[in-house]
Amino acid sequence: MEIRWIHFPLHPETPQEGRSLEMLFAGRDIKPLKERMTGLMKEAGLPYGERTHTYNSRLAQELASWADTQDGGETIHDALYAAYFVDNINIGDLDKLVDIAAKIGLDAPEARRILEERIFEEQVDGDWQRSREIGVTGVPTFYCNDLVVVGCQPYETLEKFVLHLMDQTARAEE
Repeated sequence: MEIRWIHFPLHPETPQEGRSLEMLFAGRDIKPLKERMTGLMKEAGLPYGERTHTYNSRLAQELASWADTQDGGETIHDALYAAYFVDNINIGDLDKLVDIAAKIGLDAPEARRILEERIFEEQVDGDWQRSREIGVTGVPTFYCNDLVVVGCQPYETLEKFVLHLMDQTARAEE
């Protein structure tokens, strides 16, 4: 089974400089939202910092699409996660993205060129279209054989998803 990242436009209207969480969730008490996310991340064993902003992830998605074509580039996903969710770094900022790419050993001048020339723009556009077609409404979403699991889910839910897929595969081979 091949695993492939498909990018999704979560808050694509967010300006490149970002938006405060208070502004994003205007009129809502964000303390319970932050507590829930902190709890989910802790339960999943993932680091999670004190986020104050949301940032436009479009350029980060284009960088990740390119990185996936490079040897060792798959580590960009963890690096972008840490930048955004742990270190509160603006992943809509081209210079910060180039720094992230360099830190994981990717060619920084090439990363800059890829982003400035928007070489992976069409691929990410295609991902956004595909995510709409398969009904993605949140992240993460796990999709295979027209089955979808949306959002941060407990381990047991993902285990059931994988076991069901394995059972489908076994039945199809009979």
